[in-house]
Amino acid sequence: MADTVGAAWAVCRYGENASIIAPGQQANTLLPLPPAALRIETMIVDRLQKLGLRQINDFIAMPRSALRRRFGQSLLERLDQALGKEEENIEPVHPVEAYQERLPCPEPMLTATAIEIALRHLLETLCRRLEQEQKGIRSAVFSCYRTDGKTASIQIGTNRPSHNITHLFKLFEFKIAEIEPGPGIELFVLDAPKTESQLPMPSVLWKKPAGLDNAEVSELLDRLAGRFGEARIHRYLPAEHYWPERSVRVAESLDEEKTIEWRTDRPRPVQLLTKPEPIDVTAPIPDYPPMLFRYKGELHKIIKADGPERIEQEWWLQQGQHRDYYTVEDEEGRRYWLFRLGHYTDTSYKWFIHGFFA
Repeated sequence: MADTVGAAWAVCRYGENASIIAPGQQANTLLPLPPAALRIETMIVDRLQKLGLRQINDFIAMPRSALRRRFGQSLLERLDQALGKEEENIEPVHPVEAYQERLPCPEPMLTATAIEIALRHLLETLCRRLEQEQKGIRSAVFSCYRTDGKTASIQIGTNRPSHNITHLFKLFEFKIAEIEPGPGIELFVLDAPKTESQLPMPSVLWKKPAGLDNAEVSELLDRLAGRFGEARIHRYLPAEHYWPERSVRVAESLDEEKTIEWRTDRPRPVQLLTKPEPIDVTAPIPDYPPMLFRYKGELHKIIKADGPERIEQEWWLQQGQHRDYYTVEDEEGRRYWLFRLGHYTDTSYKWFIHGFFA
């Protein structure tokens, strides 16, 4: 504690013993402290130290005109604020208002129906408030305080801010069975620890927002994540790689934009194996498409084939042979993506299966 904000800030960070500074003694307390204690810019601190001015005592008595000319007005302002010669107002930090609603119970609640009624009431109150402030819920926690002192809680999250009561209730509804009322619940609390701005969507006459901008798609993803877990849902974006298994990456969020366009000039399988699997192939001439191949003990007779599509090795990542890809169809109408690793004239070439078409 000190007479000035600057002196209190300096002593608690750079003083050897943070204590109460007697009235009018802030000047003597500041003298042995380094220049950084004055809350000045790092560039000014570096210049002072290069000149050998390593303590406030080294330059506090220097002519103000010289200090202003060499280090600027900000050094003098901070020094005067710390000494109390210039007034400095404190701007208090206002705590962020919590988005929370509480519902006490006159009698302990024991049934799932009572829990659902309480949850819906809290959601209506909280969402009405958020809608007025143009905000939406990104995460919410529903807590039930039991009469025996224990607490049961369930939590939900959304991909986009939402104050849709029906949608949010459905997300909670999947997890209500996890709440054990025990001897009874005497207090329900709904918290929204994470909220974001949600501006009203402009009305469109002929066309609805498509893709991830569609609220219905976002709400569907929320329900799937609530039921099966967020780890089961992935969004993929194209990556700048020729090698097929490297040409796709997992998006970090629903809002992430792709940096390149998807390649659509060549057919690609719906399912791509993480690692190509070796197969036995019969071909009439080595550079022709295969006639037969055996995969996991099953023999496939090929009746249609298209290719080859050559994909070279990415030499800046690793060295190796190129791949010649073929799209083939067997006699049952199933289509596969096969490739030969290496040139057919090489004695070490091998065949692999890499994907399955619809």
